[in-house]
Amino acid sequence: MRDFVIHLQEPVAWLPNWVTSLLLIVGAIGIGLTAHRALYNLLTRMVADRDLFWRSLVSRTERPARFAIVVAALALAVSIVPLTDLQASVLRHVLLICFIALIAWMVKSATHIWTTVYLRRFKLDAEDNLLARKHVTQSRIIGRIIDLLIIVIAVAAALMTFDAVRQYGVSLLASAGVAGVVVGLALQPVLKNLFAGIQLAITQPIRIDDALLVEGEWGNVEEITSTYVVVKIWDWRRLILPLSYFIENPFQNWTRESASLIGTVMIYLDYSVPIAVLRSKVEEILAASKLWDRRVANVAVTDFKENVMEIRILVSATNSGRTFDLRCEVREKLIDFVQHEYPQALPQVRLNPRNAATRRSATSTSVPREN
Repeated sequence: MRDFVIHLQEPVAWLPNWVTSLLLIVGAIGIGLTAHRALYNLLTRMVADRDLFWRSLVSRTERPARFAIVVAALALAVSIVPLTDLQASVLRHVLLICFIALIAWMVKSATHIWTTVYLRRFKLDAEDNLLARKHVTQSRIIGRIIDLLIIVIAVAAALMTFDAVRQYGVSLLASAGVAGVVVGLALQPVLKNLFAGIQLAITQPIRIDDALLVEGEWGNVEEITSTYVVVKIWDWRRLILPLSYFIENPFQNWTRESASLIGTVMIYLDYSVPIAVLRSKVEEILAASKLWDRRVANVAVTDFKENVMEIRILVSATNSGRTFDLRCEVREKLIDFVQHEYPQALPQVRLNPRNAATRRSATSTSVPREN
């Protein structure tokens, strides 16, 4: 290879060494990019008829592979081009930093590929997605924490390649006094959320797609990052909360153990309505509904008011959204039934005419007349 380079330099011997070196380095980069393009064109054709995993694997590794090939070509060019000691030292240092970045990129890509393969067996859109939400939440939180650690370690390793930074780091660790306290206080929110993320991944008080009632708002967990949680409110607003919130504050998780929920329908009717007929009508409505999961159906008189009785209807469905729709359906069909079959059972204010006449007479006699 060196003989080839010497032979290549002969036609351009009149150029300065730095120009020749620059041309050779640019040529090495061009050769690396060309080789990468040819290789990935071949790989793309090879996996065109394969399943989604292989196509995603080739697509996901394309950019790290391009970077690796270019770095390898530069390393080869630096070893053979005519450079001064200073130039060679600078280029080797740059290549060392590129190599550290390449390792970090490869580890990050490998983590992403493994997570994707692992989560292929779980479907969030399944009817009972409790197990899927558990594994997806754990994988995403741990994956983001790993990505953050990879970046921090890679940056630290790159900085430690500089003598001045390495000496400063050693002296800083040796002193570890007020500076350590200040850094610790400055990083407290970051570290707090980082450890909260680890705790959430292990204990899982919330998961992806969980239905929550938090800060007086109802919604589903849309995203869990390394520092915050995004809750999609029912009206499409987004509630952003730090990870530590779910460790330190109470909230309602409607899908903690199961996606199924029991919904409540309250109705107030006159005492004259027959409860047995009302119960039969509710059972008929539920039997005809596609939303009911056929687990819970209950009609009970839960209280007596002055003019009406309170009737509670319990129904169940497979998730919070279907439960809400089922409650609305029961309300609409039940009130339509009462309006047509028992209109007198609707809440009303009763007035006894005899008592009303007596009260009017007493009122008129108690008021003195003017002479």
